[in-house]
Formats: sequence, C-alpha cells, structure tokens
Amino acid sequence: MAAGAINTTAGNDWGKADFEAIYNCPDPRRYFTTLQPLDYQIPHHGQAVFRAVAEVLRRRRPDRTPLNVVDLCCSYGVNAALLNCRLDLNDLYRRYAGHSLTVPPTHELAREDSTFFATRRLPEAARVIGLDAAENAVDYAQRIGLLERGFAENLEFDEPSPALRQALAGTDLITVTGGVGYITERTFGRLFDCMAEPPWVAAFVLRTVSYQPVSALLARAGLVTEKLTTRTFRQRRFADGDERRAAFAALAARGLSTAGKESDGFYHAELYLSRPAADVAALPLTELLPG
Repeated sequence: MAAGAINTTAGNDWGKADFEAIYNCPDPRRYFTTLQPLDYQIPHHGQAVFRAVAEVLRRRRPDRTPLNVVDLCCSYGVNAALLNCRLDLNDLYRRYAGHSLTVPPTHELAREDSTFFATRRLPEAARVIGLDAAENAVDYAQRIGLLERGFAENLEFDEPSPALRQALAGTDLITVTGGVGYITERTFGRLFDCMAEPPWVAAFVLRTVSYQPVSALLARAGLVTEKLTTRTFRQRRFADGDERRAAFAALAARGLSTAGKESDGFYHAELYLSRPAADVAALPLTELLPG
C-alpha cells in the first residue's frame, strides 16, 4: 500500500491482501482504523525523507517558491499532511482511528479537518498536486485543503486530462510511498511527457517489486537514480500467513534474502532518489540522508 492508498488497477500479482474497500471511502476513518493494527508506518518514513529532499530543493531553487510537489497514489492526502503540517503519523492515527466510523458525519469531519490542518500548516509548505484513481479520497483531500489540486485519473490506462497537464507544469518533485507495482513506468512516462524539465523523483518501493523499468525510463529523461543502501524501511505487518508466504516467494524469485528484513514480519521498502547528474554529484544521497 502506498501512503495514502494505492488505488490504481494495474494489478496485484504478488499476493498482497485486498484492502480495496478502504481506499475510496468518503473520508479517511476506515483507512486508518484498518491499517493501525498492522502498524502501517511508511508515511512516517516518507515524512522525514520528503522534508529533507524538499529542503535541499528549496536551497537549490530559491526562485521556485512555493515548491511544486506531485504525490502519486495520494489517497486522502497523507503525504501532503505530513510534508506540510506540524504533525506526525501518530497524530493522524489518533485523529481518525479514534473516531466512530459514522459520527461525526463526513461533511462535519471535513469542516473540522479544514481547520485542524490549516492551523498546523508550516510557513514553507509546498504546493501539492495529488494523483490517485480513488475519486472519493482525492476529493476529500482537496476539500480539506491538503491538496492544491487533486486528480482522480489512472495514467496506467489513460492519457492525462488537459487540466492535469496544465497542473503538472513546473513540478519540482514527485513523491510516492509504495505505489510502484500498481503504477508502472507507463504512469511515469505519461507524467514526464507533460513536463518541460524533469523533476526529482523520490520513491519508496517494496522489495517484492523491481524498480528497474521505472529507473530506466527516468534515465532516458536525463535523471540518475540512486538507491539508499544503508537501510530499508518497514511498510506494514503482513496481514496473514498467506500474504507472508507470497511475499517471501516474490523475494526469492528476485534473488533476495528476507534475513534481517521481511523475516521480522513486515513488508520492507527501499528508497530511490532520481535527479540530474549535476545534482547527484553536488550532494550524493548518502550525504543528503546520512545514516
């Protein structure tokens, strides 16, 4: 699952449990209530990384204010909230998992959320464009102000709408926290076709999935992709034994050992950062994210 949700329909051929029902609800309560027991945490890791990357971009592009970010598989705007507001993932769990699923009604929760996030918004907040095939989730995130614009489009199958093409102009950074595999190089290709200048791309990718097709496309667009080799990042616990066995089989097929990683009962993701060669040379990933 992505940090927000993965709502594209490119397929799920590595045996992950089906959480489709939580990804397109009128509001985020069922999403957080379902994922909290599985210790879903990849948005927490994304918060630290995306804030660090955004800060470097601000220093390198002082004329680009605010920063323009496109969050793929944005769902209810989780990544946008964690990037732009004074809060963390536990704050979101407390806010949504503690609520009844029906009280307050969605329209009242949305009104409360608009104030909740606006009062915690950071002065250097980025302008976030959200893309996800889940129309209700995108609509909610935009309604409460987490997304500057939200687009419920599936670029695995369709060309971007004229409105999305226009919104993508001037993108500085693309973020994704787990959606790769559901979205493929087709989505990235259609995004990059809309951009005169390639943005940076920061992607958390489950180890059960190869990032090579995407990184190859990004290379053709002029970006160098680095993988953080010092650690991996827990995504969530396996939902059951079947999911664990399927993940282990997928990893074995890729020639990867689970020792010290998925053997702990969690999906693990790797971090990839793609940038122009000059930016990589000026600040390698190991220096941008030490440790």
